[in-house]
Amino acid sequence: MILLTVLFSVIGIALSAGGIWLLALGGSPYYLIAGLMFIVVGVTLKRRRVLANSVYALLLLGTMAWALWESGLNWWPLASRMGLWLVMAVPLLIFVRRQGVRANALLLPVWAICGAITLSPLAMEDSTAVKGTMAEKVIDEEANTGLEGQDEWLAYGRSNLGQRFSPANQITVENVSDLELAWEYQTGDTKGPKDVTETTYQATPLKIGNALYLCTPHNWLIALDADTGKELWKYDAKVPAESQRQHQTCRGVSYLPPSNPNTQNIAMKMTQPSEDLAPVQCDAQLFMPTSDARLLAFDPMTGALCKNFADAGTLDLMHNMPYKQSGYYYSTSPPLVANGKVVVAGAVNDNYAVNSPSGVIRGYDVKTGELKWNWDAGHPEDTTPIGADETYAVSSPNSWSVASADEELGLAYFPMGNRTPDQLGMYRSPADEKYSTSVVALSLETGQAQWVQQFVHHDLWDMDTPAQPVLIDLDTDDGKQPALVVPTKQGDVYVLNRATGEPIFPITEEPAPQGAIPGDFSAPTQPTSAVTFKPDPLTEAKMWGATPIDQMLCRIEFNSLNYEGRYTPPSEEGSLIYPGNFGVFNWGSVAVDPKRQVMFGMPLYLAFTSKLVAKEGQDLGETNQGEQGLNENAGASYAVQMGPFLSPIGVPCQQPPWGYVAGVDLRTGKTAWQHKNGTIEDLTPLKLPIKIGVPGIGGPIITDSGVAFMAASVDNYLRAYNVKTGAQLWETRLPAGGQATPMTYLNSQGEQMVIQVAGGHGSLGTTIGDYVVAYKLP
Repeated sequence: MILLTVLFSVIGIALSAGGIWLLALGGSPYYLIAGLMFIVVGVTLKRRRVLANSVYALLLLGTMAWALWESGLNWWPLASRMGLWLVMAVPLLIFVRRQGVRANALLLPVWAICGAITLSPLAMEDSTAVKGTMAEKVIDEEANTGLEGQDEWLAYGRSNLGQRFSPANQITVENVSDLELAWEYQTGDTKGPKDVTETTYQATPLKIGNALYLCTPHNWLIALDADTGKELWKYDAKVPAESQRQHQTCRGVSYLPPSNPNTQNIAMKMTQPSEDLAPVQCDAQLFMPTSDARLLAFDPMTGALCKNFADAGTLDLMHNMPYKQSGYYYSTSPPLVANGKVVVAGAVNDNYAVNSPSGVIRGYDVKTGELKWNWDAGHPEDTTPIGADETYAVSSPNSWSVASADEELGLAYFPMGNRTPDQLGMYRSPADEKYSTSVVALSLETGQAQWVQQFVHHDLWDMDTPAQPVLIDLDTDDGKQPALVVPTKQGDVYVLNRATGEPIFPITEEPAPQGAIPGDFSAPTQPTSAVTFKPDPLTEAKMWGATPIDQMLCRIEFNSLNYEGRYTPPSEEGSLIYPGNFGVFNWGSVAVDPKRQVMFGMPLYLAFTSKLVAKEGQDLGETNQGEQGLNENAGASYAVQMGPFLSPIGVPCQQPPWGYVAGVDLRTGKTAWQHKNGTIEDLTPLKLPIKIGVPGIGGPIITDSGVAFMAASVDNYLRAYNVKTGAQLWETRLPAGGQATPMTYLNSQGEQMVIQVAGGHGSLGTTIGDYVVAYKLP
């Protein structure tokens, strides 16, 4: 009994102290009231048991009424408010003495009623779901899918259209549950002790002939037999470790078909490492960017470098850069191969230095590596190849994600990021302002910008356009239009005419919060698409935690941060940024069925915090900590500290769900269905597969049979979904985190295979590995 007395008293003191703090911030009075009631229970527990149990019964009743008022019959909010208090009632009910019956006369029925109400949402339908169906009718049987046939996957999104759609249809809604493991391969490239946090497996293989080609985080290029997964050859680019590199990853490689289309490229098994082979004259070519800023060209048959391309197969991407800090510039995404060009963009480290390398996009001759044009958002008008003694613009907006192309229109579409520092807008030129956080259409012939559509004005939030634009010919009220579908971090999905950049679905401007730091400004309005997954604003009532204690601490933090909704400016006091840096959509993009004109996506909702730290000559300690943490912004007056909005025990402060799958009819722009996705199995020591709807990084694919495949979420599963309804059809346990987009093809026996790279993700903290796994029907 002494232990119970101490426990209730300590909890009461903690709740009271926190409650006073929260009340001073304008928050809920509940925690102060609850704290005082806990203290009363603790003080009276030993001698006045009836009073103690009665006060606790009133606490449960009051908490239940408050919880229902704040969140209704919603399981996770109720469980976090009521769960611990219901458990703590058990010893009060059990440890009874002479006053047992009278002591429990009120507490027992109250406890039973509150417990039943708390559990009742488990028997109800998910209150966050959007239930509906997408039409299965084929709208355009002759739709352009980028590739004929079902057996190949020749670009990151299967083709330069970026649809992630395969006409393969052997695996259906009816038989997908029969999928079984066909083979498993381990690359041998694993995260080392000197690697940066963001060492991640994000690769989607290509399938050419009967070989698969994939890159690893440290830029090994590997060829596998597409039937068996046996290694054919491997090239190690020998990338040195670099602590200032923000990302250590490779999303994929690119392919130039042979000049004779009847030539089949069959990779041959080599007896020595490909990097030891002498360069050869190449017809067909593979291209791999490296994290030390090179572009390598390979012979697909042997893995030997191409002596006809650049300097014996190696192109130094640091040429003409205004600043050349090691680790500050590199390409994580495959280059675009189209219309005789290999077009290379790159990532510039966020918030490391005001004076950083350029974000220039460059078009090289695909066979020789000769520079044909350069489009620099800092100097966008002049695309003539730069002179040997000239330099590109400092820190100009970059395009770190995957580009798409319409080769008939002669246009390439690049999702644009921001000028570093991302949270400080005072260093930007008018040209930077125009092209930041947008999609830009560049001429494949000249590199000239044909049009630009911006998605965030004067971006202070690192809302880079993160996803590959998807090309589809869309039936509209104005007839069939060449469309471009662009998902964004802020939750809007823009549907544009890809020839002109004009919106197909309306774009409106909405008022935005003001209050940037001195010397900077906030745009008065921000654009919003009619097709949107933007979240509702956060409120104190939507704060969450595993227990009422850490939920109270999240409420204190919420009320301490600046927050006025989407686009709240960063501040020295600290601001809540929602959607956060992971975005609602990220580099995994969406998958689109061009025949049925529907979209499958994975919106996620996770708030971040952003704090500007005035340097003023002070020692900030360890800086340049990557995507999350404190970064220096060398040359600026402010450093920036960013990270997820988490409780003290590492749980998101906002209530779940945090991750969904969703389907959109692209002819109407309406969300047909939306369901929470993923479990907490790999988030807790107990390994409970409770479906809560968790965050994820990665992307989906769609097949002609109406089945979508996706891993991505922070539990280690690959899943299949019914595109019509969003229902999960199948799942299989992965040996590591599946933060890469899968792909599918037909092997040499005509069997449909599904491939997933599983190696984990640095900042998500998923299981690290080096696996490539393949599935097929028995």
